[in-house]
Amino acid sequence: MATTAPAAITEEDRRQIVIGALISMLLAALDQTIVAPALPTIGAVLGDAEWLPWVISAYFLTGTAVTPLYGKLADLKGRRPVLFAAVGIFLVGSVVCAAAPTMPVLVIGRAIQGLGGGGLIALAQTIIGDVVPPRERSRYMVYITGVWAFASLAGPVVGGFFAQHLSWTLIFWINLPIGAGALLLSERTLRKLPVVRRDHRLDLLGAALVVAATVALQLALTFGGRDLPWTSPEILGLFAAALALFVVFGVHLTRAPEPLVPPRVLANPVIATATFSLFFSSIAFVGLSVYFPIYLELVVGLGPASSGVALVAFLGGTVSGANLAGRIMRKSERYKRIAVAGSTLAVAMLVLLAVVAPTGSFVAVEILIALIGLGVGTQFPVTTVSVQNAAEQRDLGVATAALAFLRSLGSVIGVAVLGAVLISTGVAAAVGEGMHQAGGAAAGEAAAVFRWVFAVAAAAQAASLVLLLAMEEKPLRGHAGPPPVELE
Repeated sequence: MATTAPAAITEEDRRQIVIGALISMLLAALDQTIVAPALPTIGAVLGDAEWLPWVISAYFLTGTAVTPLYGKLADLKGRRPVLFAAVGIFLVGSVVCAAAPTMPVLVIGRAIQGLGGGGLIALAQTIIGDVVPPRERSRYMVYITGVWAFASLAGPVVGGFFAQHLSWTLIFWINLPIGAGALLLSERTLRKLPVVRRDHRLDLLGAALVVAATVALQLALTFGGRDLPWTSPEILGLFAAALALFVVFGVHLTRAPEPLVPPRVLANPVIATATFSLFFSSIAFVGLSVYFPIYLELVVGLGPASSGVALVAFLGGTVSGANLAGRIMRKSERYKRIAVAGSTLAVAMLVLLAVVAPTGSFVAVEILIALIGLGVGTQFPVTTVSVQNAAEQRDLGVATAALAFLRSLGSVIGVAVLGAVLISTGVAAAVGEGMHQAGGAAAGEAAAVFRWVFAVAAAAQAASLVLLLAMEEKPLRGHAGPPPVELE
């Protein structure tokens, strides 16, 4: 391990570094919420609407694979060059997306964005940890929470407004000034950070295996039931390939010197149940984030701008649930109860949403989706703190990374599975064609399909609840309450 002496960092330098890091984080956070309301418009303009799930999952897929690698790269090469590379890759992907003439090119651009965005959040938190003393870190965690809250509330509104009143391409062009601002603010000050280089081995094979396995699974879900029968040799072959690749990935984790997800960490029963609980919850959470605006446009009859505003109820509920759970955890030793209650609420409201999907009023649906967000949101701080509390100090970083990895993987699979319901029933082909203007029969057909979408989300959340109930509730270490948590 080699370390270079740091230059003196003034309070003004620290402020600029933190602001630059937070703006970098905003790039990734905003991109997870701004795209969904514009999906129907994108499908109408570019065609090939059955590929819309790939617009979301391509970003999560590549981001999931590279996120564990960025921390090691930052140790190998230093924070500044790796952060600048991540922002640069993200901006290149944004340009490809904005200029995309076809849906496949847009998907490629989103995959490039994910390669950069996968490191922005982790690197931003690492850099803040470099310059902020531990006793002051909780104050800065409030700013991180603020970034996610802003992205959750502003992203859907801005995305819907751009799509309906200006141009959907602006949801990608807007990244250029934001990224430039992050680089300009931190370019000089990041040079003052000490460069600590540690020897690491990057698990590139593990990253490639998880991408290949997930792509095979998503191809099967995309073409199955629409272009090819579910029992056709091609679809069965893709499912078999996905299963085989996931098995090979699991075997690889036990043999790699520095695996993408260390098996010894997942061997801890608390970490295993917490991470897989969040995995299933992410299937429901991200799936709803993506497809609920489409439901509002096809069934309820809202435009992109209005559906974006309507999504705020769900994402705002999530932020409120996370903050409520965080506050309760600081005052109660029985911290698991709030997450169990929240997850139970989410399951019940998802089932009710599936029941009322065809006939429910807009107000009723908004109340249900807000309560679902509130319930799901309680899981984020509880699972994060449970994992960090159960991990040994030497495994704190990799345990948190494993939680983020499985959360992202659940997001990818959730988009693919729920998208497969829409694609296989033919509803995706109508996205962007103003189905809500075609009369009650067309909207009723879409509503019937969305009942299944919401039912699948309810099943995933129920699986998350079962794992949460099985998780051991260990006393939290220390006397100052649980460590600050990231609310996403």
